[in-house]
Amino acid sequence: MATTHRRPPAPQPELYRISALDFTAVGLYVAAAGLFAVAGELLAPFLRQLAPSPAAASYGVNLLFYGSVGILAVIAARRVVARDLRVLATRPWFTLMMIPAAVIGMMILTAIVVTAAGGVQTSANQAGLQELMQQVPAWLMVPVVVIVGPFVEEYIFRHLLIGKLSRRLNIWLCCALSVVLFAALHIVGQEAITLPALLPYLAMGATLVFVYMWTGKNLMFAYFVHAAKNLLAVVFIYAIPPELFEQLQQVQP
Repeated sequence: MATTHRRPPAPQPELYRISALDFTAVGLYVAAAGLFAVAGELLAPFLRQLAPSPAAASYGVNLLFYGSVGILAVIAARRVVARDLRVLATRPWFTLMMIPAAVIGMMILTAIVVTAAGGVQTSANQAGLQELMQQVPAWLMVPVVVIVGPFVEEYIFRHLLIGKLSRRLNIWLCCALSVVLFAALHIVGQEAITLPALLPYLAMGATLVFVYMWTGKNLMFAYFVHAAKNLLAVVFIYAIPPELFEQLQQVQP
């Protein structure tokens, strides 16, 4: 009796060729991030003249920055996004269970590495984001922090740095670059790059690299994990009264 074997999905190398849109998206991301890292203090007075408050100016910059890069990222990765969503749709219960499990794993790993280093150090990036969320309503922050921002970062740090760059470089080197650059770019230009400030982002980056590789370079699964983690942070910050949050921030480990 003849037997049939399920064939693995046909390889699609064209999905991992670096395109002109990829270069444009990365160029815009690096240029804008570098501009505000180097000349942020000089641009701040000008931006405040265009906005009714510092919070509105900061929110507008983030919305413009992530929105413009996000549009390019979605267009550039649209075929990968469609493929990965189809894959996840074939096992919905696995996806629904593993996303919160990955977030919990990320939090546990962060707690372990921070404790081993002697305590947490809140980065300027994290402090600024928390301050902004205390002044801007949640319905405005969620699109930037939960929807667009995580997709842009997963597109650049996982899809491009690992999925596409690994066609030219050793994949483990690409994974290491993804973790280190993801962490460094969250604090560069705002403060001295120190291990305590880097550790939370290193743990987060390592978890996202792990789930990306574990799911066969599934961009959308890594995105959903990243978005879920950010959503949890948004809920936590908005659920705590500002006075209590300030007291918690002043507690030294």
